[in-house]
Amino acid sequence: LNMILDQISVLNAKHIVLASGSPRRKELLKMLGLSFEIVVSGFEETLNKSDFKCASDYVCENAKQKAEAVSQLDSVINSCDLVIGCDTVVVHDGKILEKPDNEAHAFQMLKQLSGSCHQVISAVALFSRNAPNHPLSLTKLFHETTTVEFALLDADLISAYVKTGEPMDKAGGYGIQSVAGSFVKRIDGCFYNVVGLPFYRISTEIRDLLDTGKL
Repeated sequence: LNMILDQISVLNAKHIVLASGSPRRKELLKMLGLSFEIVVSGFEETLNKSDFKCASDYVCENAKQKAEAVSQLDSVINSCDLVIGCDTVVVHDGKILEKPDNEAHAFQMLKQLSGSCHQVISAVALFSRNAPNHPLSLTKLFHETTTVEFALLDADLISAYVKTGEPMDKAGGYGIQSVAGSFVKRIDGCFYNVVGLPFYRISTEIRDLLDTGKL
């Protein structure tokens, strides 16, 4: 499988849009060397989880809807070559955990994760033109899963972390890339997937769009 390092100049001649306001996803795409514009999706994440057979279907649909909403904007629809939509959830004992509603909710989430394993699922939707002068359409939809094992956390530690404010904008109520990384005993899978973007996978999928003439 090929990645994109040797094609950065080709990609950076294209108009790429990240349909996410996440500072973590922004930093990860910058690490790939990509030039891109951020257009935050207006899609309201109100999908009914019970309508989906599994968490991966749910997170993929969220990513798709975010990217599709941006791809239809007047400022994007005629000029953009690639729209990237992403979504991340934490799954513990079969239950989807998204961003906490408040500090008490964050505490409860972290208490659930303490001393056990959970899965982090990140999905990515790519909208491109499929061929020159074609409209933007969904050309890639994929997800990656990483298993994360937390150490046993006592209530004081959880409270101290919640008081930092860090859990409030993160699925599952924690960010592995900062102090909460010290809660993690081990992971199985892509580290960057837990941060919010499956680094290797998105590289290979974008490269495939280039190689097949869909970007």
